[in-house]
Amino acid sequence: MPDDRMSANEFPPEVLSLFDKYVHGFIDRRSFLEGAAKFAVAGMTAAGFLDALSPRYTWARQVEPDDPRIQARYVEYESPNGHGTMRGYMASPADGPPKGAVLVIHENRGLNPYVEDVVRRFGAADFLSFGPDALTPLGGYPGNDDEGRAMQRELDRDKITEDFVAAAEFLMEHEESTGKVGAVGFCFGGGMVNTLAVRLPDLAAGSPFYGRAAAAEDVPKIQAPLLIHYGGLDERVNAGWPDFKAALDANGKAYTMHMYEGANHGFHNDTTPRYDEEAAMLAQERTMAFFNEHLR
Repeated sequence: MPDDRMSANEFPPEVLSLFDKYVHGFIDRRSFLEGAAKFAVAGMTAAGFLDALSPRYTWARQVEPDDPRIQARYVEYESPNGHGTMRGYMASPADGPPKGAVLVIHENRGLNPYVEDVVRRFGAADFLSFGPDALTPLGGYPGNDDEGRAMQRELDRDKITEDFVAAAEFLMEHEESTGKVGAVGFCFGGGMVNTLAVRLPDLAAGSPFYGRAAAAEDVPKIQAPLLIHYGGLDERVNAGWPDFKAALDANGKAYTMHMYEGANHGFHNDTTPRYDEEAAMLAQERTMAFFNEHLR
């Protein structure tokens, strides 16, 4: 962790809660600043809280774009029931025959540098890895998360879903893929993994990170095994777990859930103070092992 990165425990919990509401569209910037001002301390204003909690994408480089283990590039695919021609970031292992494939689904702000790095991590782990950009119809990820969130809210949610369904099918049919496709996603993307598990009986595996649960009535449609990750401090998302668990158990579905105690929503994102290195690395190792089991 860079020396200048604050950790989550340096922020008042109320500020972290306000930030979570802000980045998920429940409150606007002004409301965050007004609320955070009540917790300002010497040397840290409300605007300072917001700046410190905002991403630093230079930190998101676990795998460099020119890493010799991968071939990274942008590709297009067709989404006939969504937004037409879509664009995404693909990382292929540099050697060998077709591979199991991993669909990487971004948060609610488009294909930012953090998610591109996650794509490269799975490519370097010998999977064909692909991260679509839901913001393609509006020109793609704009270079900062605030604009990206606003853009994603402009798009039709149902069409976004169709774009990710088409992306999974694109990977299943890709010449570098064995046809076995798993999906991993974060926040919005975690919820989308659960949606794909409902929509796609051929999905080989799903690993949602702190995502919205599938509706109980849809759980019987799930065929893929799930590896589910939650942050222990993420009360908003965790509230959906008891009903999700009950539905998974009632329908005899294969799943494992890990609760990372002391971790916040977004704990895997290594570009913000909500990042929890221990939890993130453990979750990443578990997900790699899970995909090795189900996609090879």
